[in-house]
This record gives sequence, structure tokens and C-alpha cells, in this order.
Amino acid sequence: MTGEAGWVLLAHYHEVALKGRNRAVFEGALLSNLSRALQGTRAGRPQLLARRILVPLGPPETGLANPPAGTDLVLQRASRVFGLAWFAPALRVPADPEAISEAAVALARASPAASFAVRAKRAEPQFPLGGQALNERVGKDVKEATGKRVNLSSPELTIWVEALARTALVHSARLPGPGGLPVGVSGKVLALLSGGIDSPVAAWRMMRRGARVVLVHFHGEPYTDRSSRQQALDCARVLASWGLGGRLWLVPIGDLQREVVLAGPEGLRVVLYRRFMLRIAARLARTEGALALVTGDSLGQVASQTLENLAVVEEASDLPVFRPNIGRDKLEIVEEARVLGTLEISTRPVQDCCTLFVPRRPATRASLEEVKRVEARLEVDALVDKALAGAELVELASPEP
Repeated sequence: MTGEAGWVLLAHYHEVALKGRNRAVFEGALLSNLSRALQGTRAGRPQLLARRILVPLGPPETGLANPPAGTDLVLQRASRVFGLAWFAPALRVPADPEAISEAAVALARASPAASFAVRAKRAEPQFPLGGQALNERVGKDVKEATGKRVNLSSPELTIWVEALARTALVHSARLPGPGGLPVGVSGKVLALLSGGIDSPVAAWRMMRRGARVVLVHFHGEPYTDRSSRQQALDCARVLASWGLGGRLWLVPIGDLQREVVLAGPEGLRVVLYRRFMLRIAARLARTEGALALVTGDSLGQVASQTLENLAVVEEASDLPVFRPNIGRDKLEIVEEARVLGTLEISTRPVQDCCTLFVPRRPATRASLEEVKRVEARLEVDALVDKALAGAELVELASPEP
């Protein structure tokens, strides 16, 4: 081969490319996030080349077509970096048709596929051959060397070639990235994490839009066991693997709930609990520098999520409340929880604060005036202060050791 070949992680972005004059800021954030995600692997420093991200992986392990050891871990980590549209382990070779053909032949020989297609692109005009000419040259060489059949409509193996001015990238295994924007470019929010199916998905969707997410979980201790706390912690660790670390506040509200039970009608309990949660969350958000709250609400899914109840609950917060799941049905949310990796955790049976002192018939159309009359019987600020005094903070690493 002319020159030397080495393996790289090749990654492309999509939405970041639409940012115009601000694109460099988003590219810098994406490179930084990818570098953090790959800490502890054998990967080198991510680099930007002609709107592509290249991460050195090292020379072939044994034979040109074999990526170096540790590549699987790099791919696993890259799959959770928001902002990446797709990525692939790729052979980086000199910008020479002979070197490109040699890499393509090696990849084809390593595949059991009987048919193949070459998708070549001249990404920079300095490369001597156009895309079609390169397709024909590489395809001819692969066919002669391997005897595989050319199938341009539905090939069993696709070999992609991206030819730049001084280097070329050859790969055959594209993997989808999570898309979206790099975490951190859209500010910070504080998300209420119940540990159930919906709220982790809501937090995850905000991360995908570039927000850094701090989490808060409300538990019913000392009136419930610690299963709710553990479930939230496990969900938070999964979210931290997507969000490049994070913070989880654990706030006890069992005593607060007991006071609510003593103060007013049974049907209003859940609405009152949730109003207190938003007040506490808003206080925590200010200490964290977060500009909005996030909940897992889906319109009409349960009694507390009717339009009337959502409006009454939100009135208690002086920060905006975002609801990424609001127009989505349960099956859609469940499928995203499966992708996120929290579904199995969220379906464990636990004692959470939502089932503590739960009313038999919760109100579906709470009146704000009636709710405020009940709250007037409570020492609202003192109850919020007491809950915050018992709050614990857990720092979450990413990736978890």
C-alpha cells in the first residue's frame, strides 16, 4: 500500500451543520463532549477535518480489515454522544486510488456478503477522480479480487469511500448516532425524576436538545422504604451516561405529605403534592443556575395530568415548566425508555412518594381557588424549607467506572 493505513472513528453531524455563523461553537462543544465520553478508552483526541470528526483508534490489529482492540468500547460510548448523526469505524488511507482499493478489498474479503456496492464521494475537489470514476475503479478492483457480485440496489455489503484532498476514509459499518445537539449548548434545566417510565425520557429528550440536566427525586421517607431512592439513582446513572455526568438531588417529603393529608380534601392531595414539588424544585434550580423545570407529564395519562390539573400545578412555580412528553402516547414513551436504557429499571415495583397517602378518587379538575384555600392552612414556606434541609446531593460520573 502507498503510505500507511490506520483506523479512526469517523463521525458526521447533521443539525450542528445548520448553525451558520455559530457552527464553530457547536462543533467545539461536540468535540469536547466526544472527548469526555471516550475517556478511559484507547481512542485519541477527536479532530475536525472538512466537517467530519475523526478520532484516531490506531493501526490495524491483525490484517488491514481488523480494527484495534478496544474499538467496540469506543463505538458504545460514541452511541450516546448527542449531536452525532452517524459514526463508523473507518480505515484512513492516503488519497490515492490504489490505497483506497486495497482498503476496500480488505473490508470486502472480511465480510461473508455475496454482493456489494461501492458508494464513493469526492468530498474535496483536489482529489483527482470524481465520485463516479472512483466508484467504478474501486468496484472493479473489489469484484476482481473477491469474486463478489455487484448489486447497486440492495447490496449485502456497502463500502463507503470519502475522498478528501490528502486522505481518504473507507468504511462498511455505519451506525446511527442519537442526533440532536451537544449537551451543554442550550443551558441548564432541572428535571423531576420519579423513577417511573416517563420522567427519565423527558430528561433524556432535553439532553438531546443540548440542555444540561440536573435531576431531583422526591421520596416518601421515613414513611416508605429506600427502594424509590435506589430506583431513581439507577435511572440517574443511566441518564448520566448520556449527559456526560450529572447531579441528583434526593429530597424527603414524607412529613410534608402527612401535613397535606391533615389539611384538606382527599381528592386534592396529588395536586397539592405536585405543587410543593415544583416549589422545592424551583428553589433547587436557582441554586444550580437552571432556568426551567422539566416534568414527565403526558396530557391525560393520569388524573393529575389533565389540562386543568396541570395548569393548577404549574401556577406554583415561578420558573417555566417544560413537558417534552406532553403530546406523546404511552407506547411512544415506553419505546424511548427502551432506547434510553431505563425501561427495565422503571418497571421495578417500589414504594414511591406518589403512592404514599394516595387518594382513592383524585380530583381531575382541581380548582385553583380551592387549592389555595387549603394551602392557606399550611405553613408552606416552612414545609419547603424542611424538605430542602433534608435534601442529599449525589454526584454522577460519566462514564460510570
